Amino acid sequence: MATKIRLQRHGKKGNAFFHIVVADGRAPRDGRYIEKLGTYNPVTNPATIELNFERAVHWVSTGATPTDTTKALLSYKGVMMKEHLLRGVAKGALTLDQAEVKFQDWLNAKEAKISGKINKLAATKKSSLEEKLANEKAVKDARTKAISDKAAEVAAAALAAATPAEDTASEAPATEEAPAE
Repeated sequence: MATKIRLQRHGKKGNAFFHIVVADGRAPRDGRYIEKLGTYNPVTNPATIELNFERAVHWVSTGATPTDTTKALLSYKGVMMKEHLLRGVAKGALTLDQAEVKFQDWLNAKEAKISGKINKLAATKKSSLEEKLANEKAVKDARTKAISDKAAEVAAAALAAATPAEDTASEAPATEEAPAE
């Protein structure tokens, strides 16, 4: 029986969520599987991958063939690197301690890269929010200034209109006109 490590789709339309499973190659995509190895959520940024590392290494070393996408996911998490180092140990090219040191170095570099990306995304989001806030403040200040200028103009016009009317009222008394015949 040819086993494959592949993705099994879950989630609703437009919001995909996958289980990483080991299944018989003849089984349907979302059908029966042998073992669930983890989950993959591509919607989050960066994508969330939860994986049972030891079982994934076991299945890869026993000959389960990963699909292209799952191979990329397993490489990202270090399963393929670990399996490669274990093959080197089996051939006698490395000792188990050397393989563990190489794997830990690789894993630390990978974690630093991932945390750098997360920090960069957080900084970009923060600067974007600050820029939006500054733009909104500028628009608010412009609107406030325009409203105060308009109110000052209206007050000045009302004052100017009221002042001449009082002057003309005091200069000429009102006279009644004779009714038209």
